[in-house]
Amino acid sequence: MKKGISVISVGIFLAGLIVGAMIAQNGSRLVQDAEAAGGIVKSPTSAAPERYVYYPGTEALAPDEMRVIACGTGMPAARHKQAAACFLVELGNGDKFFFDLGTGAMANVAALMIPYDFLDKVFISHLHTDHWGDLASLWAGGWTAGRTSALKVWGPSGPTEDFGTKFAVEHFLLAYNWDYRSRQATLANEPGRIEVTEFDYRGNNQVIYNQNGVTIRSWPAIHIADGAVSFALEWKGLRFVFGGDTGPNKWFIEHAKGADLVIHESFFLPTQFVELYGRDLKATLNVTTVLHTSPQAFGKIMSVVRPRHAVAHHVFNDEETRYEVYDAIRETYDGPLSLATDMMVWNVTKDEIKVRMAEATESAYSVPGPKPVPFPEADVDPLMYYSKETLDGRWDVSDVEKKMKEEFKKKYGLD
Repeated sequence: MKKGISVISVGIFLAGLIVGAMIAQNGSRLVQDAEAAGGIVKSPTSAAPERYVYYPGTEALAPDEMRVIACGTGMPAARHKQAAACFLVELGNGDKFFFDLGTGAMANVAALMIPYDFLDKVFISHLHTDHWGDLASLWAGGWTAGRTSALKVWGPSGPTEDFGTKFAVEHFLLAYNWDYRSRQATLANEPGRIEVTEFDYRGNNQVIYNQNGVTIRSWPAIHIADGAVSFALEWKGLRFVFGGDTGPNKWFIEHAKGADLVIHESFFLPTQFVELYGRDLKATLNVTTVLHTSPQAFGKIMSVVRPRHAVAHHVFNDEETRYEVYDAIRETYDGPLSLATDMMVWNVTKDEIKVRMAEATESAYSVPGPKPVPFPEADVDPLMYYSKETLDGRWDVSDVEKKMKEEFKKKYGLD
């Protein structure tokens, strides 16, 4: 297959057919309807009814519709173009779920301008930083931006207690003790809590969440050590599957079959990993074909699972990588496919799966939700963590702030 053709399958369909020309009718020249990328354009001054990009916050989900947004699709190494693994699932009933929250992903999440009160459920596939490293940003950022309740995290146990999600989050809060305790002096305590639901990583298609018509199941994944899992979300006859990091395994084949949207890793080819990363040859084969899933193996998995739409991620999606990865997948799979990159969007209904890219602002502010932000506890002293020596070091600027403060109080009716 020519690489020029493969680009169409890799990305979004960015082509439209413009038909018609200036024609004469009843002695006058009129503009004929034109078929644009998004639909029929009725006149030279009207907008196309639909475009091939998604503008966050502008489209309400239908009661039976699912939207999945790739907030991170890359690797552990930080880069501007792609954050680490994170997929946000939004449902027509109002529920929103993160599947993994890898390093750097929250910058993309923030660009969606979703109130943090709605972003309080995180499902972690395993405890590598490129799959949960941005929990700190969601936890503290959501707390300061108006989340009104505790952050809720679901994650697998481990072969020993210290390999489990509960241990990880408890010690995460200990590591951020200065941050946690100091914010408690000026913010309400409840939104700063993290509630952890740890489930047995060995459970085979076990139900780990069942609320509001949504069922989420997990099964074991095979990745470096015991304690990694894959997930499936079921709602209103739609099924979303997220593999996390995993080599090919029988559980995924069994439980992902026939799902609507199936996301699974498809790693670099060994030659790419050597050339781009300069790794040892034997280590390269181990990383690309044992610890992770090769593009050929991804294709074989999808050829058996046969989803309505397959999504490959966990590779830097660049000009020098994507075509070889795509061609390698096509050696074993001929179905619908996306090579994911950050801010790719899939709208899923029973009738169609629409793939677009999100066009989001680079300068997003936090958006308040419908619930009022709770006040800090009444008996908490905001100066409780200052020493006398530190307070004695303050420099008086009341003379330049006096007018500004008075105007603020007057404008907002503050006593």
